[in-house]
Amino acid sequence: MEHGYIKAAALSPKIKVADTKYNGEVLIHHSKEAAAHGAHVIVFPELCVTGYSCGDLFLQELLLQEAKNQLFNIAEQTAQVDAVIFVGLPLAYKSKLYNTAAVLHHGKVLGIVPKTFLPNYAEFYEARHFTRGMKKTVPVTLREGVTVPMGTDQIFVCDTVPQLRIAVELCEDVWSPNPPSIAHALAGANLIVNLSASDEVTGKDTYRRELVAGQSARLVCGYIYANASDGESTQDVVYAGHSLIAENGIVLQEAERFTNAAVYSEIDVRKLEGERRRMSTFEQADAQEYTVTHFSLQVSNTKLTRFVDSTPFVPGDKSDRDKRCEEILAIQAMGLKKRLEHTGCTCAVVGISGGLDSTLALLVTVRAFDLLQIPRKQILAVTMPGFGTTDRTYDNAVHLINRLGADLKEISICDAVHVHFHDIGQDPHRHDVTYENSQARERTQILMDIANMYDGMVIGTGDMSELALGWATYNGDHMSMYGVNASVPKTLVRHLVRYYADTCADSGLSEVLLDVLDTPVSPELLPPTEGRISQKTEDIVGPYELHDFFLYYVLRFGFEPGKVYRLAQTAFGGDYDNETIWKWLKTFYRRFFTQQFKRSCLPDGPKVGSVAVSPRGDLRMPSDACMRIWMDEIEKMKEI
Repeated sequence: MEHGYIKAAALSPKIKVADTKYNGEVLIHHSKEAAAHGAHVIVFPELCVTGYSCGDLFLQELLLQEAKNQLFNIAEQTAQVDAVIFVGLPLAYKSKLYNTAAVLHHGKVLGIVPKTFLPNYAEFYEARHFTRGMKKTVPVTLREGVTVPMGTDQIFVCDTVPQLRIAVELCEDVWSPNPPSIAHALAGANLIVNLSASDEVTGKDTYRRELVAGQSARLVCGYIYANASDGESTQDVVYAGHSLIAENGIVLQEAERFTNAAVYSEIDVRKLEGERRRMSTFEQADAQEYTVTHFSLQVSNTKLTRFVDSTPFVPGDKSDRDKRCEEILAIQAMGLKKRLEHTGCTCAVVGISGGLDSTLALLVTVRAFDLLQIPRKQILAVTMPGFGTTDRTYDNAVHLINRLGADLKEISICDAVHVHFHDIGQDPHRHDVTYENSQARERTQILMDIANMYDGMVIGTGDMSELALGWATYNGDHMSMYGVNASVPKTLVRHLVRYYADTCADSGLSEVLLDVLDTPVSPELLPPTEGRISQKTEDIVGPYELHDFFLYYVLRFGFEPGKVYRLAQTAFGGDYDNETIWKWLKTFYRRFFTQQFKRSCLPDGPKVGSVAVSPRGDLRMPSDACMRIWMDEIEKMKEI
């Protein structure tokens, strides 16, 4: 199982009520079909061998016996299917009838899991026929020579995929206040399968989706929900086959209702294990009372069909994206507001280059000042033209400051930097790192000294993507008194500025912001070529959309380079070839490890998302950590 993926299927075949032989054939066919699609975990609906809506026919001995016969027939006919299969059937034990899930694998019945919570309200009357399932596992003889464990507290562990641990609940179980899946997850199960027969009424599909997604999030697990379809009786209710596959709060696949559709997706059990390790509050319970049954699967390289978002920091839906942008702007502004209140500071100093980051920092500062009812004129917005400044960025900086009503200060750094070059013996014609960083440090010195003059606070402009790559001049733009963009990735900076442009009432301001968005990302430290920006950041360090993608999966989930590379291939397959992705992934790891010393002494700044690089918050990484094992894996990837 490469990278921790296991393919699962939730199936809603069209059955016939009480026709066990027909249903057996249908389940066998769909099991083989699912396996042909690569599924190794196959889940069918509740009581699918007989049909959920049999009513008082469940009291007929013949139906119960034929259901058991079909159970063995299904097991035997799927013996060559390399999967663990879950089917629902009624099963009698000690003069009681149970609504159960049978677990099949390579021709054998591994165990029987009975339903815990039996609905007996509204259209449901299961207590008329069934008995609540026992927690303590008991041995049940299904036929001569075949005795299997039966009980709710069971976990099925794959020996060949050690991260895969499966437990079962049935329909109403997850709708109850205390679902069995809670205990299952605390006992170690990371994949919950639910055999269900949930009928349709108006709006129920939304609640069902949220319930399944929420339970997978709460338990940090995969959740496979296979729902009964229109093969069931419509005497009083309708079943729509609304099956779902979720993982840690995200619905990976959802069946279109009223279609009997099968849904497939890959569950990342290794990621789930990593998430549980990170959560100090996810405490494993004593699982001694659980019965553990082992099985094996021949899982190799599972082909990814699940959606991999190329912009994990940015919601794809516009309404969600706008909501996220408003929320982040509020967090940034409230963080700065608190710092200004606490220090009693009524003056902010912001360096404005005409680029994206400084634009966002100024917008946030303006919002914070408005919240505090401090006049915007007490924001000292300083533009500092240098050797690489172009007319376009200069004009945008000036127009932006004026439109927002801040106090514009223009201070050229050229003369001061030339004096500095003379003092240290730097040839001004040698455009090396000293040539570039001297300008960045001169700008920071100006901002800090102005802040001293006016009893103000320097607002940092650098974003999280630059900090991750170390694309900041140490003690230059690297330093400030409060960094409002410190945990905002570059791809999100762009959308925040666009959101502001789309929602502001000032058409002139919107026009400036749109031109800033259209300007190439550049530190503008090298002289322009024919009046145009000659130094484009992404030509040097690589595309920020790739680096933000790498950053998300490396820091948020701790994925290894091979897995990040594989996900990037899936997400960017139509945009970048494998060689390009590999090249910039190598650059990302090299810069990420070597530049930690810059992140170890970052100024304060607000956390806005699930990934941050603050040494006081999310990332406590030694500045001298060796990158060898990561780089070795990257080099091996190129050989494949």
